Amino acid sequence: MGLNNMSCSDGGGRTINQFAVVSYLPSPLAQFLDDLRLRLTPGCNPHAHVTVLPPRPLDCATNLSEAIRELGIQSADFKPFEVRLGAIKIFPVSNVIFAELASGTEELHRLHMRLNSGLVEYVCPFPYHPHITVAQDIPVDEVRQTADQAQAAWEEYSGPRSFVVDDMSFVQNVARNLWVDIARIPLG
Repeated sequence: MGLNNMSCSDGGGRTINQFAVVSYLPSPLAQFLDDLRLRLTPGCNPHAHVTVLPPRPLDCATNLSEAIRELGIQSADFKPFEVRLGAIKIFPVSNVIFAELASGTEELHRLHMRLNSGLVEYVCPFPYHPHITVAQDIPVDEVRQTADQAQAAWEEYSGPRSFVVDDMSFVQNVARNLWVDIARIPLG
């Protein structure tokens, strides 16, 4: 079991004891994105990832090992796939700055639909939109300038812009800004 802090602030109302499924990016891409996020939002401790199942509550009676077993069964025959990052964008409602995905979105949507069932099924308040968060919880009057800084850094980056999703992590938010890896879930 690993420990990952995947958030940079209190998130304006995010609650603890939520569960999610994510796929971590490998370095050097992850290192670049984590360093960029630290430059844009100092004090955070990011771990670059793409979310497959956004945070959700689970019934207290839910057996976590059974939920993990279900996730493993659902992903067992899903083939690994490549994700390529595109331009830097801003979500209009939340002002989250993110890297859009230039490829791999169809596979992520199919994987999301497959896994969002059984014990972990949840109707999210927003439609599923796979992305890589670059910065969040920025004062509204600084969002455009911060996004421009992110885009300039992204344009200068000469490393890989894609990664393979071949495994995922089932994670739990156990305290404010503290996510714990509960289980690794391989694809294929």
